[in-house]
Amino acid sequence: MRNLLLLIFLVSTIFVSAQHKYTLSGSISDASNGEKLLGVNFVIKELHTGTSTNEYGFYSITLPEGKYTLSIEYIGYGTREETVVLNKNIRKDYKLKPETIELSGIELTANAVPKAAVRKPEMSVASVPITTVKKLPVLVGEVDIIKTLMQMPGVSNAGEASSGFNVRGGAADQNLVLLDEATIFNASHLFGFLSVFNADAVRDMKLYKGGIPARYGGRIASVLDIYQKEGNKNSFAATGGIGVLSSRLLAEGPIIKDKASFLVGGRASYAHLFLKLTNNQNSAYFYDLNTKLSYQLNQNNALYLSGYFGRDFFKLSNNLLNAYGNALLNLRWNHLFNDKLFSNLSAIYSNYDYRFDFNLLDMEWTSGIENFNLKYDFKNYLSERFKLSYGLQGLYYVFKPGKIVPTSSTSTIKEKILDNKYAAETAFYADAEHKLTDALTLSYGLRLSSFYHLGKRKVNVYRNNSPIEFNVNRQIYYKGTPIGTKYYDSGKIIDLYSNFEPRFTMSYAFNDHQSVKASYARTAQYVHLISNTSSPTPLNVWAPTDEFIKPQLADQVAVGYASNFSNDKYTIEIESYYKKVRNRLDYIDGANLIANEAIEQVLLSGENRAYGLEILLRKNTGKLTGWIAYTLSKSEMQTKGRTAEEKGINYGDWYNASYDKPHDLSITATYELSPKWTFGAIFNLQSGLPTNYPIGNYNYLGLSIPNYSKRNEYRLPTYHRLDLSATYTPKPDNKGWKSEWVFGIYNVYNRKNAVSISFQENEDTHQNEAIKFSVFGFIPSVTYNFKF
Repeated sequence: MRNLLLLIFLVSTIFVSAQHKYTLSGSISDASNGEKLLGVNFVIKELHTGTSTNEYGFYSITLPEGKYTLSIEYIGYGTREETVVLNKNIRKDYKLKPETIELSGIELTANAVPKAAVRKPEMSVASVPITTVKKLPVLVGEVDIIKTLMQMPGVSNAGEASSGFNVRGGAADQNLVLLDEATIFNASHLFGFLSVFNADAVRDMKLYKGGIPARYGGRIASVLDIYQKEGNKNSFAATGGIGVLSSRLLAEGPIIKDKASFLVGGRASYAHLFLKLTNNQNSAYFYDLNTKLSYQLNQNNALYLSGYFGRDFFKLSNNLLNAYGNALLNLRWNHLFNDKLFSNLSAIYSNYDYRFDFNLLDMEWTSGIENFNLKYDFKNYLSERFKLSYGLQGLYYVFKPGKIVPTSSTSTIKEKILDNKYAAETAFYADAEHKLTDALTLSYGLRLSSFYHLGKRKVNVYRNNSPIEFNVNRQIYYKGTPIGTKYYDSGKIIDLYSNFEPRFTMSYAFNDHQSVKASYARTAQYVHLISNTSSPTPLNVWAPTDEFIKPQLADQVAVGYASNFSNDKYTIEIESYYKKVRNRLDYIDGANLIANEAIEQVLLSGENRAYGLEILLRKNTGKLTGWIAYTLSKSEMQTKGRTAEEKGINYGDWYNASYDKPHDLSITATYELSPKWTFGAIFNLQSGLPTNYPIGNYNYLGLSIPNYSKRNEYRLPTYHRLDLSATYTPKPDNKGWKSEWVFGIYNVYNRKNAVSISFQENEDTHQNEAIKFSVFGFIPSVTYNFKF
């Protein structure tokens, strides 16, 4: 593969130098605030080719000498056309206005929803403009990016009121979540009630469900890439809102006009304050802070310093206090070597930690994970038909499985400190986008990743190298007993794994309106979330790949069809996929995961397979816009026995994964009645999540003991819900202070959707009975938003 990339590079370089070609390059930004715009389509109509701006608003395209019609297309900014005579290298920056206007010689038209990128070799990508996100109904008036993405095909929730999400039958920990390139290990507030992303601070987001570019690695299901705003370079501006649950305020403005800017935004909840008025000793609240500094040193260099800090607190009377949160910091340097070669160097720090204070036991438990990441990315715009991206990355992890300390002299708890675990991960990638003909465009690349499990720590040694034993007579697993330990010094390599991760995507366009696409991706994941729940919680522990926990490896293939029709008024996208995962973690029955210093004694290795069909129909323009998304899918696990006598989980048969949802329908719509009134609606219909039910019972000493089914053999009841919202803007033409009222109703017809069903003995009949637990019913909300 590397030889092939080198050959293509050399041939393309010779081809470019043999002709009279010139380069048109520059940046594209928002005219109102100087914000760089990423993903802007830059189309050359005469050649049926083009490019798009990168994550920092830079574009470059090399063309034969001539006169061309340029079409610049970006959602919310319309389509702009103009003529350029290319007889020399030209550096040209564009500033786009978000409103629809007409200028002499330039035509602009508006779109409300992004249409399909027919010719681009990119598929299985979900993206919703932030302006659309803010118009949709949300829980308790809180705008949530992740919950909006759950309305797209192939993306489902890990449970009501959970910010964990599942992509194409994958687990929640298999998603790489990035904020300004920094990894977020837990993307939820209030145990999943909200996500950590403040929509006011977000510039753009993109979710890769398949065909993941080679520049991304470390997770096997998806990549959610979110970028914060840079800050207004032209004038001071502020945005905020007051809601039922929380309030927020974001300020941005120039430090040096047109060169340097700042952004700082805060958000906090205050429901716990009202609980105090009722003498309720329980409380739950959160706060977060988004920051960013941007400095355009000159035309070829820019610096960015961005950060996120968030914290959650939960108090149950005076008995328990839980606190958890993320801290991210990223220093980036953009450098333009020339009009064809762009680079980005990032130094990133990410930390996630959590703490429990158990006052009844006079003890405190802390745990967490730290990540240091250095990456250098390059993009070389060699010609209008060939672009080459490449880079390298190094990560260092500190895993903190747990520390238990007594908090008083009378505590019966003994101090226990689990050894920290250390690891490093390196990667090199190369990715090419190659337009072979006007119809056929390829994207292909390779990622070479390596993972190093490092000392300083001691490792258990087991008989037959097996930390789990199996009782043939009772058909149960139990913990193995170490026969010794081995200590590794600091920096000593304990285990080493390397993997080649090829990526390939193809687009064949029949014309400018329809195409077929196909992709293949091999991905590897070296860090694992130790959890036996389907939804991420603060109790989860991250662990590195080691001798007993192998890296997860996934192979995914997908094929699809995309079409824009009726003058791009409508878009339909149909995709089918199949994914196979090796070394997916499973757990023995009754596994204890909290403060377990020998976690390998409760872990099994299995396989996961997922396949499905996704249909997305969008209406892109007009007063009524939105989409219908339907997913027909299956996600299954299999954990076989290691020997003929060992039966594995569910006798080694395939069984439903905890997040399997065969049917998932979402209907999303917004309607602009007038400049003052906009309405939104979301309807969800989903299969119930897999669960275990008792299939019989037996009596023991007068007690009725349930006998449960095989794992995940049954399902919760079908889930469905309707949400509505109305946005009222009193003075839409105000130039200074602008405000709006957002009225919402979550679960309009008060459906009591089951989060879980438990079983207990009825005190009168002494029979087992089912108890349904639901989280939310009918919830109205009102939020006041403003900006100036």
